Amino acid sequence: MNRVLIADDSRLQRRVLSSALRRWGFEVIEAASGEQAIELCTAYSPDLIVCDWMMPGMNGLEFCRAIRRLDLANYVYIILLTSKSAPGEVVQGLDAGADDFLSKPIDTTEFRARLSAGERILTIERSLSAQNRLVRDTLDRMKSVYESLDRDLIEARKLQMSLVPTRSTRHPGGQVDYLFRPSGHIGGDLVGQVPLSEGRFGIYALDVSGHGIASALITARLSGWLSGANPEHNIALTRRDGRVVIRPPHEICARLNRIFHEEIETDHYFTMVFADVDLDSGRLSIAQAGHPYPLIQRAGGEVESVGEGGMPIGLLDDAVYTSVEAHLAPGDRLFIHSDGLTECAGMTGEALGEAGLSRLVAQNAHLDGPGLLDKMTGTLAALRQSMEFEDDISGVLVARQA
Repeated sequence: MNRVLIADDSRLQRRVLSSALRRWGFEVIEAASGEQAIELCTAYSPDLIVCDWMMPGMNGLEFCRAIRRLDLANYVYIILLTSKSAPGEVVQGLDAGADDFLSKPIDTTEFRARLSAGERILTIERSLSAQNRLVRDTLDRMKSVYESLDRDLIEARKLQMSLVPTRSTRHPGGQVDYLFRPSGHIGGDLVGQVPLSEGRFGIYALDVSGHGIASALITARLSGWLSGANPEHNIALTRRDGRVVIRPPHEICARLNRIFHEEIETDHYFTMVFADVDLDSGRLSIAQAGHPYPLIQRAGGEVESVGEGGMPIGLLDDAVYTSVEAHLAPGDRLFIHSDGLTECAGMTGEALGEAGLSRLVAQNAHLDGPGLLDKMTGTLAALRQSMEFEDDISGVLVARQA
């Protein structure tokens, strides 16, 4: 039942209107002045107001303005009773806050029709208000969930960053530098080192398909399989003749492929390069599993690629991998990287590409490891005109001391 407030200084007029309204099923409140109507409006929250334009003290226009200034819980539909019908006067009433007009003397049929129109407007307004409240409540809940998720992702990023070695690692025969920039809070790239001795170690770079939480969880699992100096915990290591040695890189890829199929139920796969590095002799043994081709920069600045491509890990359970041999002379360096570098596209859509990366490395042969990696990041940022990248960017740079 809608509640109607009648504001009219005429007792007879109020009685006539009240009688009709109660007969039509409305709850009625009466006020003899605009000031009293304001008090009753605040106390009883009417749905509709029927107000005389001409009243002593606060007139109908002033009353409308006062009502619209109130902070009411729901919209109130106002009908002004008036003998005024000039267009300018109607505009005045609308500007003051009236919704409709009813001419005197009042025709009950027209009065009922205008009340029905007001009720329809109120029904629509209440429906919209309810929907808006639902939207606001939903947005508030979503914001709370997002903020909670964002905090979790920030912590997850810290944990993922802890899986990556410090930016530079010094060795007696050279240096290893790392590049790691997830495209979001967390990513699917991972770079790392398998230590064996001061001059002998394994390095790897891998890229799990997709982005986000699922990819990051897989990289964490892979990190566990490739960490630690104990062969019982690191599948890249084995014991041979009583000594801990690095497995041939192609065997590491094959073991990862088998374990990935056996222990992880997922549609994801990952690409990888694993290199067995001996800085003392300069010997390299490299296996490539669908990852971009590693680059070797000679001491004179020339750049060449090595590797045989290979199948990504996790696609075929019987995939075969091979190791290729290469050599780092004093002053040479090896760079393995994810496709986030070569596939990074600028505003025109043109990517850096493998040839572009090779040129970038060749043109900056004078830079040390950290300087070269910073140059790469800066070049990509300039290409995109942003420090935000669509894909994770990662790499490992191994330099043999000159």
